[in-house]
Amino acid sequence: MNIEIERKFLVIGDFKKKAIESFRIAQGFLSTVPERTVRIRIKDEKGFITVKGIGNESGTTRFEWEKEISLIDAENLLKLCEPTIIEKIRYIIPSENDLFFEVDEFLGKNEGLLIAEIELPSEDFKFAKPDWLGDEVTGQKKYYNSMIAKKPFCNW
Repeated sequence: MNIEIERKFLVIGDFKKKAIESFRIAQGFLSTVPERTVRIRIKDEKGFITVKGIGNESGTTRFEWEKEISLIDAENLLKLCEPTIIEKIRYIIPSENDLFFEVDEFLGKNEGLLIAEIELPSEDFKFAKPDWLGDEVTGQKKYYNSMIAKKPFCNW
């Protein structure tokens, strides 16, 4: 069992010059039931299926299982997903203690939305917050990708 501990933030400043890597992502959801969200993702030319459990009260911790699948399977499963398919560019930005921020620049119906995530070794782990990081949105359901797919940023 994998437990994911992460915090999410809005992005308010220039982060791109600090990125060491970026890639395109297309993802959709076969199920957005909170107890078992099932995501299909294409990251560059690789496919993945991910199952996430319900989060704890603060929204920082939840079960996550992911497996690589063929690109063809991922493309076919995306056709079965609930509306809307999310498209984004993910930037990887190093932080201290061998941690990384992942900044998602959303495209299409979610253009203009920028969200940074950082995975942590524990819920109370302290980390430096760069100046381009805005308000924390951890646990705010409207910022979950599964919710952004149902209610895109252009409709907020």
